[in-house]
Amino acid sequence: MSNQINKQESLLRKIFNQATEKSVQQKNLSGCDLSGIDLSGIDLSGFNLVGANLSKANLSCSILKGANLSNANLVKSNLKEAYLHEACLCETNLTDADLVRANLCGAFLWRAKLKRANCWGASLCGADLRKTDFSDSQLVEASLIEANLIKANLSNTKLCGANFVEANLNQANLTGANLTWANLFQANLFEANISGANFSNAKLTETIMPDGVIHQAKYM
Repeated sequence: MSNQINKQESLLRKIFNQATEKSVQQKNLSGCDLSGIDLSGIDLSGFNLVGANLSKANLSCSILKGANLSNANLVKSNLKEAYLHEACLCETNLTDADLVRANLCGAFLWRAKLKRANCWGASLCGADLRKTDFSDSQLVEASLIEANLIKANLSNTKLCGANFVEANLNQANLTGANLTWANLFQANLFEANISGANFSNAKLTETIMPDGVIHQAKYM
């Protein structure tokens, strides 16, 4: 237990020291083992966290604007209300992560793994979510306006009340997804797999359906 505390104190000291540096090159924690560390509320903007192990780390309310978390391990990490605007999380493992109300607008999550992640109320406007795995996750009331979800896996995902206005869901996997009360105004569902999906009370005005036909009705 004492070793864990010493490890945490040492890493936090290093982070705080680097956070005061103006040079981005000094903000390098790539490949570091930060597993289980409490980083809540810390400003990690512009940090290089490529390949870092952040599994079970507490990043709630932290600021990661422009940070690079590509290929990082965030399994079971807590990112509740974290600010990740324009952060890069390509191919990052966020399985079982807590992203409730997190700000990921404009973030790069290409091929990221968010299986069973809790993204309730998260902001993902304009995010690059191509081939991202959201299977069995929660995106209830999440904002995905103009998000790029080409070939994303949203199978069995809870998307109740989610906002997909002008989102690109071309070839996305929506099998078994719950889209009740979701807003899909002008969204692109061309060639998407919607087998078993629930669109009850979903807004589909001017939505491009899987067969290429533009849906005109307001609600399904």
